[in-house]
Amino acid sequence: MLHRVANELLGFKGVTVLNDEAHHCYREKPDSDEDIDTEGREEAKKNSEAARLWIAGLEAVERKLGITALYDLSATPFFLRGSGYREGTLFPWTVSDFSLMDAIESGIVKLPRIPVSDNLPNGEAPIYRNLWDHIGKRMPKAGRSKMGKGNPLALPNELQTALYALYGHYEKTFEEWSRAGLDTPPVFIVVCNNTATSELVYEWIAGFERDGDDEQNHFRDGHLKLFRNYDDHAARLARPNTLLIDSEQIDSGEALDPAFRAAAGPEIDQFRREKTQREGAGAGAAAISDADLLREVMNTVGRKGRLGEAVRCVVSVSMLTEGWDTNTVTHILGVRAFGTQLLCEQVVGRGLRRQSYELNAEGLFDVEYADIMGIPFDFAAQPVVARPKPPKPSTRVQAMRERAALEITFPRVEGYRIALPDERVEATFTADSRLVLSPETVGPCRVRMEGIVGQGVELNLAVLEATRLSTIGYLLAKHLLFTRFREPNEPAKLHLFGDIKRVANRWLSEGHLVCLGGTAPAMVGYPELLDQAAELIFLACQSQSPGSGTVKAILDPYTPQGSSRFVNFATSKPLYTTNPARCHVNHVVLDSDWEAEFAQVAEAHNQVISYVKNQGMQFEVPYRDGTRQRRYWPDYLVRVDDGRDDPLNLVVEIKGFRDIDAQIKAETMRKLWVPGVNNLGVAGRWAFAEFTDVYEISAGFAALIRSLDAPALQAA
Repeated sequence: MLHRVANELLGFKGVTVLNDEAHHCYREKPDSDEDIDTEGREEAKKNSEAARLWIAGLEAVERKLGITALYDLSATPFFLRGSGYREGTLFPWTVSDFSLMDAIESGIVKLPRIPVSDNLPNGEAPIYRNLWDHIGKRMPKAGRSKMGKGNPLALPNELQTALYALYGHYEKTFEEWSRAGLDTPPVFIVVCNNTATSELVYEWIAGFERDGDDEQNHFRDGHLKLFRNYDDHAARLARPNTLLIDSEQIDSGEALDPAFRAAAGPEIDQFRREKTQREGAGAGAAAISDADLLREVMNTVGRKGRLGEAVRCVVSVSMLTEGWDTNTVTHILGVRAFGTQLLCEQVVGRGLRRQSYELNAEGLFDVEYADIMGIPFDFAAQPVVARPKPPKPSTRVQAMRERAALEITFPRVEGYRIALPDERVEATFTADSRLVLSPETVGPCRVRMEGIVGQGVELNLAVLEATRLSTIGYLLAKHLLFTRFREPNEPAKLHLFGDIKRVANRWLSEGHLVCLGGTAPAMVGYPELLDQAAELIFLACQSQSPGSGTVKAILDPYTPQGSSRFVNFATSKPLYTTNPARCHVNHVVLDSDWEAEFAQVAEAHNQVISYVKNQGMQFEVPYRDGTRQRRYWPDYLVRVDDGRDDPLNLVVEIKGFRDIDAQIKAETMRKLWVPGVNNLGVAGRWAFAEFTDVYEISAGFAALIRSLDAPALQAA
């Protein structure tokens, strides 16, 4: 090993070692009882292996050459996770510790500004302080999906809003730098947890191309204009604005992972051509490895006349290389978990190097800022002790054999077959056609950023507010045409586009898109919200008279019918004991007091034949929520004697707070499930009713029963 890395020193005896980044070099504590969570075990293993290799190398130098003095240098002289010591413990051999906080307070680095407040009223802390806690479960796992590439357009709403908000401030900084005549642009860093996440974020920011026949996804321009890697004609820029980098892999000295090479391939080829143009055909640009080329680009970001001078945005897997000394970083977004203060400091440290160390007329440094989101700083965190709790007693909930006459059966619906219009599209909008945008659905729209000292700044979404309603209407109409008014494997009915656009514009102009808390109408272009809006508009187009036959339910081919007789499970939740003359099941599980109120109301009404709580019964209603196919479990099934030959089956939902998800569920029941099942003619008569006021359940249910009219119940 010494012959390979220090051959020129082998003739000497007694060397002095300057050990940089020395927090990776230590001897592990034997017999450690260090408690490491599941997510941190892989990181701990890597840290331990690196420390073991590093210190073994120094010990080899000591044996062969002798070390007269060794000086450890590190910005974070702490034990890492996996060392056997409590993470963040200062090395006992530390002589001088000038911490990041000291550097910030003395002004020798940039001042980091972090979110201190936002316009989300119920949050305990600004969600952009620790963004991963709110989006982590919706982000891809390490490695690529077996189903192929993920969809960059389906990033969580909160992440898209954070990107827009931080980018909006970057635009202002970019303009200020341009007016000041600075040679290189400011740099925006996104730090991701793995290659799968970084590729999606990178493509969302810079634009992407897809092979295939889907005309919607063949090419998509980047969402952040200054970071796009394509021009207005969908051609790749000669000098990319955004760089995708995997610093751990580049530093490993191994060949690039094929998945990462495929994602960064076009940019690598462009940088190779640029290197050839700069240095001449004989400079050997073609012979340089992909990793070495990317390393050169990464290490020259912000340096005039070098390969990385034009890079404005860096999307990084893991944290950027330690020692990366770019001084033009102004904005950082974390899209990964941050378990410790040490990791926060390491990542933030990539962006705090000052541009200028010249003193002003007062003998001080001019203030410089770095705006940071998604990286939590919490120096007062205390461990949470989980104390053991005794198990709660459980009760068996089951169908009673002696009550078999009260059994309720139901169709098991898998989907809906809808006859699409050939000539004209009309819509009847109702209160449930409204889509409300608020900080709860898209993330905070106003964020206050402040540092320990210095001037604060408020980030907003001005970059989205310039979008016109006509543009939004066109986007909605296009999405409806290709995703709702199109038969499988058939071309789009382009002749319907005019009608669909007219309906979409009506939905906008009649106030069915409601923007609260600083949200912008253009946010309806987020894929999840776009699909929710399309579903509401499409359901409004399904208004029809009963029996028209345009909607039919598709039943489960293997189990087309379900029954209350299969209920049998144990629970520790609160229970209501049912009336043996009204319910097939012995108990109603109470998820809320409202449900107990309805059970009592149903048992007291003399026209109710039987009822059952929908739990453990597998009565599910398929519906679309945004871009996802989901299933919904209504609260109750009730059989009612309405004076006709066969009983009326009533699906009942008890709902207090009604969000967009509840609206889509109710509209799906009214416009698809109920007419779809009734049009089959094999499962009896069905209707749907929803109660939203606990104090009016008794009066409202009595009014429904008195009407004895299934169509009226559907509209209730």
